[in-house]
Amino acid sequence: MADMYTLAQTADLLSIGKRVVESWAKVGKLRPSRYSDNGQPLFALNDIKKFDVEGNLTNKKLPTQPIPLRDYTVLELFAGAGGMAIGLEQAGLKCAMLNEIDKHACATLRTNRPNWNVIEGDVRNIDFRPYKGQVDVLTGGFPCQAFSYAGKKLGLEDTRGTLFFEFARAIKETQPLICVGENVRGLLNHDNGRTVEGMISVLDELGYDVLEPKILKAIFYRVPQKRERLIIVGIRRDVNIDYKYPVPHKKIYTLKDALKKGELFDCDVPSSVGQKYPKRKAEILAHVPRGGYWRDLPIELQKEYMQGSFYLGGGKTGMARRMSWDEACLTLTCAPAQKQTERCHPDETRPFTVREYARIQTFPDSWEFCGSANEQYKQIGNAVPVNLGREIGYTLVEALNSYYQGNKNVYNMNRKSTDKAIGYTQSEMAFS
Repeated sequence: MADMYTLAQTADLLSIGKRVVESWAKVGKLRPSRYSDNGQPLFALNDIKKFDVEGNLTNKKLPTQPIPLRDYTVLELFAGAGGMAIGLEQAGLKCAMLNEIDKHACATLRTNRPNWNVIEGDVRNIDFRPYKGQVDVLTGGFPCQAFSYAGKKLGLEDTRGTLFFEFARAIKETQPLICVGENVRGLLNHDNGRTVEGMISVLDELGYDVLEPKILKAIFYRVPQKRERLIIVGIRRDVNIDYKYPVPHKKIYTLKDALKKGELFDCDVPSSVGQKYPKRKAEILAHVPRGGYWRDLPIELQKEYMQGSFYLGGGKTGMARRMSWDEACLTLTCAPAQKQTERCHPDETRPFTVREYARIQTFPDSWEFCGSANEQYKQIGNAVPVNLGREIGYTLVEALNSYYQGNKNVYNMNRKSTDKAIGYTQSEMAFS
């Protein structure tokens, strides 16, 4: 039956716990519409939408995938292993330059895209002025750093010494039409919201109108993972660009979709290297059922595993956690075996392998990661999911198409200089 969701999928759609949905079902707050053959409750989308306070499920019609009217160019800072860059490429944008300080991530970018202009090193040492007028979009996942707000309207110089200052300096020196900053959800409430307020103030000083920052939940954008990213979009004030955030998909993809042949991938996940749990830890985790965590262990094993944390408050639901095939994976971390955030395989008592990690982040199987296994996990865990980056890319293409259609003179100018600055042709942009 169309538009029917399991308990786990309903919890994902509403961003609440499965036990909350179970309690709602018991008291009749959200009644199952039917039951599966094995007796599991199924909920209708129309009933779920009544509790969708963030409006993720109200938009049923997805926009068509726009085709770029010209070569739109992107300059990306803090590029990591290329999750955002691949997504933007798949949406049709061209890479003008990527900067990353981590040598292993740079090796990953160069190995997979020899034609990309990868600048390795500290962003503080880069002169962005040669790219002025040559890029349509500047993106960057700058690390969250506090700066002294002191109750005043911040300017660019007030953020000096932080990596956001470098992000803003790049904007000042290149003057892109659109700038996109991405970060962890926690930035929105960092320092009681003053950090984001300060960043918006700086972008305003640079001549950019900033949209209301938005948290994008990856599960609504063809990513089988409960990852959230804060997106901040600025539009240069002297241009008329109508940007709209991506429209959420209503289908939720699961761990099975990530690791098995299906809609997301055309084959099962390839084998690869992976970490292992210490012997005693593996013995304990073997008792955790699919979708379970430390509270599903026998009481003596709970005490042994949790030690002093057993007597503290809080759910600590990430500890001794085994994933389930029928729901999206929890947010991946940079180390798959760390105690606070286990992400144990549904069937085997082990962490996810490197390629399983990459699948959950929707990297193509052809994308190779450089460095040791630990370095590869780190690169993947820090990345923007590729499919989320692609959805953001589509919205950028749509906004730029609208702008250039309304500005025919701008559309035709500087094409040769732009192509020369990028240094490669349209055919070289093809992705695997």
